[in-house]
Parts: sequence; C-alpha cells; structure tokens
Amino acid sequence: MKLDVPNEVLHVHGKLHEAGYEAYLIGGCVRDLILGKEPKDWDITTSATPEKIQEIFPDSFYENKFGTVGVKTESVDQRLHVIEVTPYRLEDEYKDARWPERVVWSDKLEDDLKRRDFTINAIAYEPRKDEIVDPHGGQKAIQQKLIVAVGNPKERFAEDALRMLRAVRLASELDFTIEAETMSGIAENASLLEKISRERIRDEFIRSIETDRPMQALYVVQKLGLLKYIIPELEEAMGIEQNQAHSFDVFEHILR
Repeated sequence: MKLDVPNEVLHVHGKLHEAGYEAYLIGGCVRDLILGKEPKDWDITTSATPEKIQEIFPDSFYENKFGTVGVKTESVDQRLHVIEVTPYRLEDEYKDARWPERVVWSDKLEDDLKRRDFTINAIAYEPRKDEIVDPHGGQKAIQQKLIVAVGNPKERFAEDALRMLRAVRLASELDFTIEAETMSGIAENASLLEKISRERIRDEFIRSIETDRPMQALYVVQKLGLLKYIIPELEEAMGIEQNQAHSFDVFEHILR
C-alpha cells in the first residue's frame, strides 16, 4: 500500500536515513493516510536520540522531557511547518494516571509501538521501502472500524486516564465503535479521571463534541461512567421526568 506522503516529510525522513538511523512515520498520520484522510500533523519515530536528531537538523527545537524534537520546514502549510521527530522510547511506571516517571530511549521500533494507546495509532510506515509495520493489528481494527487498546486495556488507561476520553473522541471522529474489552477497561477505570486536570478533560471533551457526532460522544461517556467526572450536572439530569408535553427525560431533552 503506497501512502501519499508530502515531500517535506519525505525530506526529514530521508535526512535521518542518510545519517544512518531508522525512521518511520507513526501514529495518527499513518492511520489517517490508510483511511484516505488528510493528516492534521505529521510524526516520525526514529532510532536516533534527541541530541543526534538536533545534530542532523540544527534549526530544530527540543523543549520537553519526552524526546520530541520539532524539525522546521519551509512549507507554507501549517500542518507541515513543523515535523515532530521522537526517538523510539520506553516509559517507566506511571504514578499520577497521566505522565510516566521516566522515559528511556530504545533502539527497537517494537518497544515504541507497544507503549501506544490504541492499535490504530500503533502502525508505523517506512516510505522508502513502502513498508507497514503493524504488530498489534491496527489495520484490521481500521477495517472493522474499532477502537482497540494496545495490550491490556486496564493497564493502558491506568497509565494515562485521559486515554479514556481519547477513545470516545476517536470513535466519534471516525464513526468507529469501541471494542468490548476496551470499553470494559474504560468503565472499570472511569474514576481515574479525578486525577486529571479539569483543563485537560475540558479540552478533550470539547474536541469530542465538536465532531460530526456529538450525541454519540455524549451517550458513550455517560454509558461508561465518565460523565460524572466531566459535567456532573448533566449526569444528575438523567431520569428526571418532564411534564406530559415531553417524551424525554431532562438529560435526553438537553442533548436534543
């Protein structure tokens, strides 16, 4: 499957390869290309460390603890103005249901893929070889229109509770269904949202209801027990009947 990759991205990928490093397109951009959608941003994962990446791209910037280096291009397209390049990495124990205690660089692509949230985001693409690396079945999930956690769903959501809202948002954006075991993992870990800042919850929730299927997102967050940690007042409206002129309870009336 030959994917349509812009020249700016191919240039960055090529420079990494010329320097002797592995490099793959990764995450949402690969997912969107497979779906025939235009990616909103572009990410590359590589065997190079942040320091080596910056040696290859002197005009780049590196301002985070996760190894992501922003590589500037001359593109006038804002989606291509900065290509994010991140080393293969492993993540240590999560203690706050959001960020890992420590990040370790790896020399194996497989290490990087197994730490990702959902199988549709754990697909790598090597454009020079036209090679897709998909050890967790992300292409199958795309074909089946399913959101499936990588590995054990409970572990993925315990690591980063915001992933639960991301699952709802992706399902709403793509018109996918959340796979049963992944859905159970969300329901069992719903209370972990209490550890996430209100601002991060707000941002992810707004993205969900700004999709073409906001009602779907609202019903799913309610069904999975997340709504009480997002808009508790809306949760309280469930089951409150209106007068005879209305066939819906207050919750359903608000949604409509």
